[in-house]
Amino acid sequence: MAEYVNVFRRAVGQLTGHGGVKGLVLQFLRVNDLKTGALVGIDKYGNKYYEDNRNFFGRHRWVTYATEMNGKRTMWNLDGSMVPAEWHRWLHCMTDNPPTTHPPEPKKFLAKVHQINVSGTADCYVPYSTTSKKIHEWVPPKVRQ
Repeated sequence: MAEYVNVFRRAVGQLTGHGGVKGLVLQFLRVNDLKTGALVGIDKYGNKYYEDNRNFFGRHRWVTYATEMNGKRTMWNLDGSMVPAEWHRWLHCMTDNPPTTHPPEPKKFLAKVHQINVSGTADCYVPYSTTSKKIHEWVPPKVRQ
């Protein structure tokens, strides 16, 4: 009987932790995983960071990405570069203290605005090549009529 109570308690925890049935289904469709844990903090872009020490090391910290970042919708396009540097340190266990309790010291060389990686998208920068090609494609000769 105690097993059924624990299963029920866990199911209710999943529902309340994700904001109801709609939030639970949305979370499962976005990241294909259902976890609940203690909210550690929220960054300036709206990403939420969680921790649950009952999970094994390496899977005990995770992020729930915001649906919009820098004016772009990121509902289904999730990327690890959407995490700012200070939260990256905490997520990958480089430090035990989250930036909410121990903010990092500002450095001059760090960018003020975090940007997501746009490589491979239509927004990426493609430089103009100034060197000539070593291999040229064959162009068939024109036929006179």
